[in-house]
Amino acid sequence: MTGKLDVVTFGCRLNAHESDQARARAEADGLSDAVIFNTCAVTGEAVRQARQAIRKARRERPDARLVVTGCAAQIDPGAFAAMPEVDLVLGNDRKSEPGAYADFATKLKVGDIMQTRALARDLPVAAHPAQRARAYVEVQNGCDHRCTFCIIPFGRGNSRSVEAGEVVRRVRALTEQGFNEVVLTGVDMTAWGQDFPDQPMLGELVARILQDVPGLPRLRLSSIDAAEIDPVLLRCLSGESRLMPYLHLSLQHGDDMILKRMKRRHSRADALRLIDSVRRVRPDVAFGCDLIAGFPTETDEMFENTLSLVAEAGLAYVHAFPFSPRPGTPAERMPQLDRAVIKDRAERLRAAGAAALARHLDAQVGRTVCAIVEKPGHARAEDFTEIAFDGAGSPGEIVRLRITAHDGRMAQAFRPDPAAAT
Repeated sequence: MTGKLDVVTFGCRLNAHESDQARARAEADGLSDAVIFNTCAVTGEAVRQARQAIRKARRERPDARLVVTGCAAQIDPGAFAAMPEVDLVLGNDRKSEPGAYADFATKLKVGDIMQTRALARDLPVAAHPAQRARAYVEVQNGCDHRCTFCIIPFGRGNSRSVEAGEVVRRVRALTEQGFNEVVLTGVDMTAWGQDFPDQPMLGELVARILQDVPGLPRLRLSSIDAAEIDPVLLRCLSGESRLMPYLHLSLQHGDDMILKRMKRRHSRADALRLIDSVRRVRPDVAFGCDLIAGFPTETDEMFENTLSLVAEAGLAYVHAFPFSPRPGTPAERMPQLDRAVIKDRAERLRAAGAAALARHLDAQVGRTVCAIVEKPGHARAEDFTEIAFDGAGSPGEIVRLRITAHDGRMAQAFRPDPAAAT
């Protein structure tokens, strides 16, 4: 559509949040009749999909400005600048700057992300509550770790945190706008505060938000590292019902040797201890995780250790994906497995994840839960259970639902009292 500004997002929740910021910045810069592609570099497939979407957009909107930003643009800007369809390539270090979307005289605007020391202090963009079920607040970006399979630090830079007072200000502003759920997001959330002189922990930030924004109904964490959970965060999970009982852990594997070769900071036993410690203080918590199948040198026995971890840890949600070597990473230079073996193991891991989800959903049948409506007829419970329901409900509204069944992917429920909200 002529004159329309669109944003196409690939990848993580942080990218989704940053796409909102990019749209607002572009609108403030006066950009219209354009498409912004916020790319992901986690896998080669994500990069391929972005390039494919760019070519399709040019065919469909020959007169629109096409802007490429995000991690893939930061890591390999030349590849996108070489595409004749692209008008502007903005690095992650430039995409939030005033005027970034106003000047097309120079096609390539990408700096050294490793020199970036601060995060934008702008109030995050928030859609009207009727248009968005929840709001995201970036509390941290970048990563100081160098996992052997991961290219993301080169797209995001080193870890840097948003000051606690600024985070509270953002959360309060979103609450005042009417959002019932705020999600804290970052690249390495448990690293929050470690770049400050007094090195506060993530739990201290969570506790301060809950104390200083009493009107916020629900606070949720995005993905966190499986290496640690600090004592204050554990106390918050134990004693504060407004902190949602769902944690997505960056596990990656279930075998200690592969974890070492990945340069992860936790062992299998560490992950199981963390899960047990949280369950002891918050029995209703559900866990999700990322798991990689077919990492270089992975034997059948090593893979079985990952497969068995799904049930042993009592996981509810599994994001399983086949190993994909990223150029420039140490894992690319390790002995690779046959792609057919990787594909087969990924399918088996996904099947284990599907069985884990079915077990989780079995336990939900008969429960009455408080869920936030994502769109009419679709909601998420506090533990992130996906629910299809009969009855009225507007996006962002918190409703009580009675779960009666499930189809293996999501729960089915009805709203006993359409007027009830918690």
